[in-house]
Amino acid sequence: MKIEIKNLSKELDKNEILTDINLTMESGKIYGLVGRNGSGKSVLLKCICGFLPPTKGKILVDKEDIFEKGKFPDSIAEMIEHPKYLPDLSAYDNLELIASIKKIATEKDIENALEIVNLENNKKQFKKFSLGMKQKLGIAQVIMENPKIMIFDEPFNGIEDSTAEKIREYLKKNKKNKIIIIATHIKEDIESLCDEIIEIKNGTIAK
Repeated sequence: MKIEIKNLSKELDKNEILTDINLTMESGKIYGLVGRNGSGKSVLLKCICGFLPPTKGKILVDKEDIFEKGKFPDSIAEMIEHPKYLPDLSAYDNLELIASIKKIATEKDIENALEIVNLENNKKQFKKFSLGMKQKLGIAQVIMENPKIMIFDEPFNGIEDSTAEKIREYLKKNKKNKIIIIATHIKEDIESLCDEIIEIKNGTIAK
């Protein structure tokens, strides 16, 4: 699998957020997207997911322009900005509800994803979750369907070091045949994890 971003620019409210982005990402690698808050990381991720069409340029997934036919990329899962779930449901019940849409993740897949992020057997309602627990649930949602493209936006915020390291090890061991993209403003969070680090500054790729 390959993602090709060609001459991509994006305007929001007449402000240019991204300018002439050119990137190629291939299966089997973990990519780190590093930049300060407001640098354009989240907007770029939303474009890759198909949520925001580019003002100029193209995004190709396996040579297919994802915006030409208004089609989301196949086999993709994302955690962008703050994950939102039903407040009265537990971690498992929220994931079970989401899994019922595509019918890809099994009960065992959900349990395994929650175990990876150390949320297994947690019966708390989502509305009682800490920031770190919300982040963990967002990561588990991305993992549970084993997609070919995984996208994480600031995934380690509020997560204790031991769990963050466990998640990093899982991603390293399972990157084969996947494109994994992790955006963060803290380079040290992902330096040992990524095969390639891309720095974004003021909406452009830093050379």
